[in-house]
Amino acid sequence: MKRNLMALAVSLLSSAFLLNAAASAQTSSPPPATATRPATNPPGQTSLPNDAAPAKTNQTTGEASRDPVVKKMNEDEKQKVDTKGK
Repeated sequence: MKRNLMALAVSLLSSAFLLNAAASAQTSSPPPATATRPATNPPGQTSLPNDAAPAKTNQTTGEASRDPVVKKMNEDEKQKVDTKGK
């Protein structure tokens, strides 16, 4: 019986402490608004150009050529979507 009363007392005290902490956190004033606004005129380009050569039109992206059967299936499906819709 004595242990039950002790446990009840500890429980009540801890809940009262937590409620007090929550109440004080809610009543505090909000932090000051110190956010900066974005510039009305964005600054000029700040990045430096690289020294790489410009891309050529004959450079590939690494994509392999498609199988003709797959290409035909894709074209057929695209035509279906264009005529009938999804």
